[in-house]
Amino acid sequence: MPDLTSLLADLTAEGDALDALVAPLPASAWATPTPAEGWTIAHQIAHLAWTDDQSIAAATDEEAFNGIIAEALADPDGFVEAGAAKGATDDPDRLLERWRAGRRRIVEALAAVPAGTRLPWFGPPMGAASMATARLMETWAHGQDVADALGLRREPTGRLRHVAHIGVRTRNFAFNVRGLTPPDAEFRVTLTSPDGEEWTWGPEDAAQSVTGPALDFCLLVTQRRNRADLAVTADGPDADRWLDVAQAFAGPPGPGRPAASG
Repeated sequence: MPDLTSLLADLTAEGDALDALVAPLPASAWATPTPAEGWTIAHQIAHLAWTDDQSIAAATDEEAFNGIIAEALADPDGFVEAGAAKGATDDPDRLLERWRAGRRRIVEALAAVPAGTRLPWFGPPMGAASMATARLMETWAHGQDVADALGLRREPTGRLRHVAHIGVRTRNFAFNVRGLTPPDAEFRVTLTSPDGEEWTWGPEDAAQSVTGPALDFCLLVTQRRNRADLAVTADGPDADRWLDVAQAFAGPPGPGRPAASG
């Protein structure tokens, strides 16, 4: 895993890339529907701003974060939706400034976390580097929704490696959250980066494997595209099953996206 400084630089760059998509939009365009049912562009940015706020609390004020957990337990199905819906009612300029301020604060907060510290979260506790990776993954994933809403194709970057990494690391979680028993053995995952380099995880002699373009794998594990529309392949029954349930984000199983052909 890259060092924390590099991760935070990439997190900043990912946020800046999405900022460049939304900053020029007229206020009316923030109401554009995205592929996430019921969510506009404003909802997407509000959700990112809201989640940054939760992450800042986890990194700086454990007592405050415990209160957030209590709220989440009181309304597990509506907690995230409520945060996005409330933020989406803000004036777009004010929402944009709130999101920008939160992006700066989370980078500062994670940079100040002492080495070895485990931060509380809605799932298992994590270190600062893992939280930075998770924030980058979410920024990229929700940025994909914004790009799709605007009919834009984003140029993939090497930052996809962080998204792919968390996608691989959450394999067992994806099985567990669906009440399935994770496979005992690791898989070999080999992905082709945007510049043609091979990114690999898992033992070379693994009995089962997953291969494909890094972009497609990231779209799969963030559930931004249906598996049928992606060039990710599995060798082995357990690896094949994983591609059906893969989920890089915390929380209950996502509904996924319908196939383009369907």
